[in-house]
Amino acid sequence: MPTSPATIAHILDTLADLPGLRAAKMFGEYGLYLDSKVVALICDDTLFAKATASARPLIPGISMGPPYSGARDHMILNALLDDPDLCARVLRAIASDVPEPKPKQPKARKAKAG
Repeated sequence: MPTSPATIAHILDTLADLPGLRAAKMFGEYGLYLDSKVVALICDDTLFAKATASARPLIPGISMGPPYSGARDHMILNALLDDPDLCARVLRAIASDVPEPKPKQPKARKAKAG
């Protein structure tokens, strides 16, 4: 079941005090970006965050699971939405651990046949 727009709106509204947070469609579901970094996925109306070294100690015992078939386990943060400050701290910790995205390469121009 795909993620509903209401779920995206709820997550973004709950974390509205976190500057630079946005959601974007990604592979049929959604990626949650903090500034330019993907910090979480929203799949099947569930918030899955990357389990990074700085984020894990903030929420010991958090449930884990894969966001999609074949994926590594991620932290399941739905319950953390009841504590937006802690959720924001976790997402900021993930963003500090995740490398900057690689710059996009310009598309090569096709030579005209002639």
